[in-house]
Amino acid sequence: MSIQKMVQDIELLFDTLEIELNNFTATTQLFCNNGCGKCCTNPTMEASPLEFLPWAFHLFKIGEAENTLEKLNNHSNPICYNYSQTSEINLHLGSCNTYKYRGLVCRLFGYGAARDKFVQLRLATCSIIKDEQTNNYNAANEAINNGLYVPVFTDYYMNLSQIDFRLGNTYVHINKALQMALEEVLHYYAYRDFPEEEEEEEEEEIN
Repeated sequence: MSIQKMVQDIELLFDTLEIELNNFTATTQLFCNNGCGKCCTNPTMEASPLEFLPWAFHLFKIGEAENTLEKLNNHSNPICYNYSQTSEINLHLGSCNTYKYRGLVCRLFGYGAARDKFVQLRLATCSIIKDEQTNNYNAANEAINNGLYVPVFTDYYMNLSQIDFRLGNTYVHINKALQMALEEVLHYYAYRDFPEEEEEEEEEEIN
């Protein structure tokens, strides 16, 4: 499968998730605090390279892939490379500087669910939501176990891995995942035509 086709499939998966998350948050009234980036500052966050393939592909198309890869190779901070701290005092105030191309783990955390040791679905969310939105959080968990649909981590990662088994089942530190995604795109296009040519051909086939 070509890089471009993988990116299209990943973006389609992300679009489906976005609809499901919007429905879930509208029903549960759960929300992230404005400007909060606490989950982005987890120094042990892991992800798969595949979920960042759209980000890497985008950087390649605008001529920034090699430059970004070099920066990542010299990046020693364990916090996600794409996190921008907006407060000099509070590390947890910030945002993603490439939000449109954020990974699957970034999209799911907060409003996705995982199964506990009793095989019940529980929201995988942060302590801030649990502590500050306790009633809505508890009500959401109760509703989930009474049949309310919620996106599930394992389901989405299984769907992701079906796009590319190797990249989808590799879990590494998030900055390593970014690095590997860039390397995958750069290696693929080292001896292939620039992707815009592929896009034009696909548009002609559709029309």
